[in-house]
Amino acid sequence: MNEIVTPNEYSDICPFSDSEFHEKMEELVKEPGFKHAVTWVLPDIDFEAFCQGLLAIDNKRDFQVNIMYPFLEMLAKKTTNGISDTGIENIDINKSYTMITNHRDIVLDASFMNLSLLRRNYKTTEVAIGNNLLIYPWIEDLVRLNKSIVVKRDVGMRQALEAAEQLSGYIHFALTQKHESVWIAQRQGRAKDSSDGTQESLIKMLGIAGGKDYIDNIMEVNLLPVAISYEFDPNDYLKAREFLLKKKFPDFKKTQRDDLFSMETGLLQNKGRVHFSFTPCINDQLEELRGLEKTEQVERICKIIDSNIHCHYRIYPCNYIAYDRRFKTDRFKNEYTEADIESFTTYLNGQLEKVKKEVDFEITADDREYMLEMMLVMYSNPLCNKLKATDSL
Repeated sequence: MNEIVTPNEYSDICPFSDSEFHEKMEELVKEPGFKHAVTWVLPDIDFEAFCQGLLAIDNKRDFQVNIMYPFLEMLAKKTTNGISDTGIENIDINKSYTMITNHRDIVLDASFMNLSLLRRNYKTTEVAIGNNLLIYPWIEDLVRLNKSIVVKRDVGMRQALEAAEQLSGYIHFALTQKHESVWIAQRQGRAKDSSDGTQESLIKMLGIAGGKDYIDNIMEVNLLPVAISYEFDPNDYLKAREFLLKKKFPDFKKTQRDDLFSMETGLLQNKGRVHFSFTPCINDQLEELRGLEKTEQVERICKIIDSNIHCHYRIYPCNYIAYDRRFKTDRFKNEYTEADIESFTTYLNGQLEKVKKEVDFEITADDREYMLEMMLVMYSNPLCNKLKATDSL
């Protein structure tokens, strides 16, 4: 089947076309940074043979099936205790969706979700990724070879509006003309305290293009919320460190190195069990919003997405333990064992020890207590939000 030609107005943000694939891959394999990254993640690899395999591929689907699929399976085996999913029946393979998820891991949220789709031979999604993470040109080339859409961030007010119009236009084009689904996080940046909420600016952006009224424009992108639940967050101690640094030094700002280290940590460290809950497309609920003011429509859409995600979290023993410790209760004592408590306590202590290597000052007992408190917040908030969404609080 011939590939749909993407209009030039989207050429700087869209995934590379299959006709561009081989040329871009030839450029990529010559990049020293690419070689360094591959051999760092896969130290035993024969890099030359690996590159020959890459150069034998001439389209994105084969790249994902032959290269990314086995890599992600290997990564899942090494860094998780299994990736599971429910609700896959909510995906009609003859339709395209905007799969909107909570945001836990910089790299793996979309990658592991697409792994779930690849396991069933479903089409993968295109992936919206912020250009703040594409710190080298070769990284941008790599992600665009892997079906990613570049989201322009940290631009001026006027450029931000133009970027929103361009992104909205491309997402509508991808769904309606290319018949590609799109993954996008419900907010810019991860929720550091694991309390997930949809950004209104994102929902406004999705409704810019389409050429109809706002609700029809939003319905055209077929929003399908997906709840992501990691048992453990490898970056939890880095988030606790960030909370501490902002408390002690209000002007603290993360560096590019911080983002890179977060990506590395999330990629290669233990995540425990990982679960994806695919919920139904929300178009039926959007129909009920016709006639409301746009501001209220946007607020209601955010609440619908949040509710669907919160209701479908997979809750693990560590979440119940964190809730009971945070709120000094035994409400969920039947959801975990003494062994679970001991294991989670050992895990938290080990993660907090790592912070000492990431700061240039002595961690006091009060500092440690504060970071522990923030980690309990991180691990209990998914349960708190699920209880609120199901009226069980």
